[in-house]
Amino acid sequence: MEEAKNLNFISALLPAVTVVFIIAVGVVLLTQQFRKNLYRQRLEKEELKNQHQTELLRSSIEVQEEERKRIARDMHDELGATLSITRMHLLQAERQLGDKDPKLLAELQNIRSLTETSLNNMRQISHQLMPPQLEAFGLLKTLETLTEQLSKASDIRFELNIPQSSSELSWPVKLGLYRIFMELINNTIKHSGAQKISIELSYQANTVIARYSDDGRGLVEGTDQDGLGHKSMEGRASSLGGSMTWGNNPLGGYHAIIQIPLAG
Repeated sequence: MEEAKNLNFISALLPAVTVVFIIAVGVVLLTQQFRKNLYRQRLEKEELKNQHQTELLRSSIEVQEEERKRIARDMHDELGATLSITRMHLLQAERQLGDKDPKLLAELQNIRSLTETSLNNMRQISHQLMPPQLEAFGLLKTLETLTEQLSKASDIRFELNIPQSSSELSWPVKLGLYRIFMELINNTIKHSGAQKISIELSYQANTVIARYSDDGRGLVEGTDQDGLGHKSMEGRASSLGGSMTWGNNPLGGYHAIIQIPLAG
């Protein structure tokens, strides 16, 4: 009789236990699902935030480049024309003066020399702001001309390995790579004491990969490796949807790798 009562009690309790178990499992599953949804929402929010920051960065760089272009055009068209006209007037004054006043002639020649120096400097600055060769002839020709000039002015030897197909790169990618290479070259010339600079461009899985290296001192331990220059280069790569890594070579020197995805 007692056993029958126990069996009846267990039989009556079993459905309740089953219901409690199902509810407990349901609560656990709902909690897990809630956490997954919350985590997914956080990821989506972070992704939107990153996309927004990338868009802001891209817009900022575009505004900078437009301003560079405007300043370069104004310098070339207005200041350059004014300096050229001034030089012509000085040459005419020198011819008219002849040998009448050697002292005044020397002064005019000195002023003309200063004007010509200013004109050359203005052209160099204008070309650095917005190199006309880059748009007209592409990245390879522009870097060849630049490195040839730098080789004559310094003891640094350049090795370029850039395919002709680089001319097919979009304008933002060409300009971005050019700006990054210019920053890297300036850093090498100023700080590394290098004798050789290598620049290489290749393609892999719809991505352009730019490799830069020198045989200088490399990054000095303890120095700020996240300075304004590197942040600027990283920002340019990031604005193009790419990335940039850098560091010291095992055998000495510095290297940087820029990877930028190409439009499909």
